Amino acid sequence: METSKATEESDVGILCYISQLPGFRGILKQRYADFIVNEVDTDGNVVHLTCLEPPPQMVEETKECAAKVSDEKTSESKSYEAEIGLFRSLAGDSDAEKLESLISQVDSCTGSEDSVPHIVLSPDSNKTHRTAVHNFFKQNFKFLVTDTTDGPDASSKCIRVRLDSGGHKNNGRNSKKRKERGEKPFDSRGSSNWPEHLGKFLRFHLYKENKDTQEALGIIGKMLGIQSKSFGFAGTKDKRAVSTQRVTVFKQQASRLAALNDRLIGIKVGDFCHVKEGLLLGKLLGNRFTVTLRGVIADSEDTIKAAADSLGRHGFINYFGLQRFGTGSVPTHLIGATLLRGEWKTAVSLILDPREGERDVIRMAREYYKESNDIEGTLRQLPRHLVAERAVLQCLKKCPGDYLQAMKAIPRTLRMMYVHGYQSYLWNHAASERVQKYGFDQVVLGDLVYCKGDDSEKETVGVNSECNNDNCDDTYDCSHLDETSGTDLLERKNTLVKVVTVEDVSAGNYTVDDVVLPMPGSRVIFPTNEIAKVYHDLAKKDAINLTESVHSVKEFSITSMTGSYRRVFQKPLDFEWELLAYNDSNKPLAETDLDNISKTGSTNIIKQEEQGKGEDNDLSDCTKLPVISRNSIALSTDTNEGSEREVESEQVSGSNWQETQMALKLSLTLPASCYATMAIRELLKTSTSVTYHKTLNQ
Repeated sequence: METSKATEESDVGILCYISQLPGFRGILKQRYADFIVNEVDTDGNVVHLTCLEPPPQMVEETKECAAKVSDEKTSESKSYEAEIGLFRSLAGDSDAEKLESLISQVDSCTGSEDSVPHIVLSPDSNKTHRTAVHNFFKQNFKFLVTDTTDGPDASSKCIRVRLDSGGHKNNGRNSKKRKERGEKPFDSRGSSNWPEHLGKFLRFHLYKENKDTQEALGIIGKMLGIQSKSFGFAGTKDKRAVSTQRVTVFKQQASRLAALNDRLIGIKVGDFCHVKEGLLLGKLLGNRFTVTLRGVIADSEDTIKAAADSLGRHGFINYFGLQRFGTGSVPTHLIGATLLRGEWKTAVSLILDPREGERDVIRMAREYYKESNDIEGTLRQLPRHLVAERAVLQCLKKCPGDYLQAMKAIPRTLRMMYVHGYQSYLWNHAASERVQKYGFDQVVLGDLVYCKGDDSEKETVGVNSECNNDNCDDTYDCSHLDETSGTDLLERKNTLVKVVTVEDVSAGNYTVDDVVLPMPGSRVIFPTNEIAKVYHDLAKKDAINLTESVHSVKEFSITSMTGSYRRVFQKPLDFEWELLAYNDSNKPLAETDLDNISKTGSTNIIKQEEQGKGEDNDLSDCTKLPVISRNSIALSTDTNEGSEREVESEQVSGSNWQETQMALKLSLTLPASCYATMAIRELLKTSTSVTYHKTLNQ
């Protein structure tokens, strides 16, 4: 596996197409707003941003809640007078005044508990007295915690008093242990006084432009004074896109979030409601895509029509896209292979060593570490978005030479992408072999298929996705992820899979739409035809055994992962396309949710990141030109015609008038973990790599 250049599709097993039709030229993501993603929830509803303000009923409930909190705080302040008096007798006037001030700040705190400072009591050399003070707080101020720090001299100690992280009166994190909560998202941040009739989670729709999900939630969390892990979401959306998805946050008021809209750049929140449970990764059906390919050049319009019709009828090979393997010269599956072999030091080197194609500031930081081994100096130079690199270095600073621990220091969701990347690498190659040997239009003996209800249980095996273990609160830079859910959920949990028999082939019980291939793990079966050999042969070349582990670190071992199945062929749902003519590459050709809100009279328009760019959002120049061709494979309510907002720094300011060009606008829905870029690849018959499409833009 070559690492000296950017990863190409052929490097990761993306080799085949379904149709033999000729492709054509088209530029993917010339503008990030040419790629619009709307989440599809578990009920099949396409998630849109439709309103930026909380409903009047929620506003009234917020006022009632605030009044209740105010009343309770007033009564609580009075109730501590007796306790403070007792403490004055125990510790003296000075310490009593400090305590009174601290309680006052606790009562007036409306944001994060982190904003409440601690107090340090007067130096005390009497251990018996210090014990009495500790016990006093345990008995009388259960929402406060104490510990002991060094005093001004060797013979004395000081007691520090601070707010318990569990919240006022211990109503938060520590009042119910994580193991008792199971995997449900929970966080103490937010109001500690919450009406019983309201769901404890605020759900809202997050609209973002050219930002990944974690980055957007990090910005919102910072403004609210809460941690990023307070938020729950079903899937990570692509950075270079305009996307709308559902998010939940624990015990926050809609009015607080809505008030952020005027300050947020490239982000909007709205469509608020209270729900009983927070969102977890994978809790979605899929995504609705509106993709505009610009600069389309084809032999004829018929070429485009034939390619689009074929995609709608036959679908595409359900490859893991290039984004799955990272965008740099060191792909995730290469690091994954070293982890599976137990080569911890090599894995760390692959993460930290200099790479081709990176910005100068990153390249210089990597080279500095390679030459000097100076961790502190490297951390000062390394950008904060390089989460994996920084986590590894910080661990090596504490535990020099412990490379396994350094790998474990990377946030779990991110570090598991390495092993998952290797699974995906094997799957892609197996899928290519399946198409090359047996085609795409028939089920063959030895294939794996999802079962029908009347099949014998003796022939089947049920598997849950390994990603169920990956739900965690770790945050990381996920700009390398594609438009997928961010997890590899089994398409149908607990679905049974069987091997196709001679009888099945004769009876025509199954179609190619039922054919699946495994993501290797301990609880999957392999096809009984020649495709199984691909997995084992490729793994053997990488000195990996898929049935035995050479080390005991479970999270970096395929034999400790359950595995899952993935459809080999995928058809787009509600697929529509139209061919448009345009004269200005800076003119929008599709509508975003924010454009629709603007048309209904909302004044909350997204702020331009660079004032004075003056990019015109008027669609007049586009809509005056004829729509050359239009087709719909299935009826859909998700057509996107009209204007689009663009806040993109790399675009040339002003208009960019050119000769008439063609654009192909596609609308399609795909299940979670399917890559829209692979559907577009089938259409164009060209690479989906960023490098390739940049050359088309020049």
